[in-house]
Amino acid sequence: MERSRCRSPSTRTARFTERQGQYLAFIHACTKVNGRPPAQTDMQRYFAVTAPSVHQMVLGLERQGLLRRHAGRARSLEVLVAPEALPVLR
Repeated sequence: MERSRCRSPSTRTARFTERQGQYLAFIHACTKVNGRPPAQTDMQRYFAVTAPSVHQMVLGLERQGLLRRHAGRARSLEVLVAPEALPVLR
């Protein structure tokens, strides 16, 4: 009998739009450079969008299993996509 393997989000093929990829790449880069994820206001400034737009993007990425956040904790974003699968940040 063959065992089925459960793959973690970081090992499966990630599917996301170009815009979603840019958000994921930004979060990953900020986390790597600053040692902590960006605040939503950082994303707001970088992408020149409104706070509700950033919030909806974060919720969508979380819903798709591409991002994890911890409710009630500031700067708790965690990218669940392997770094090599992320696009180059523009």
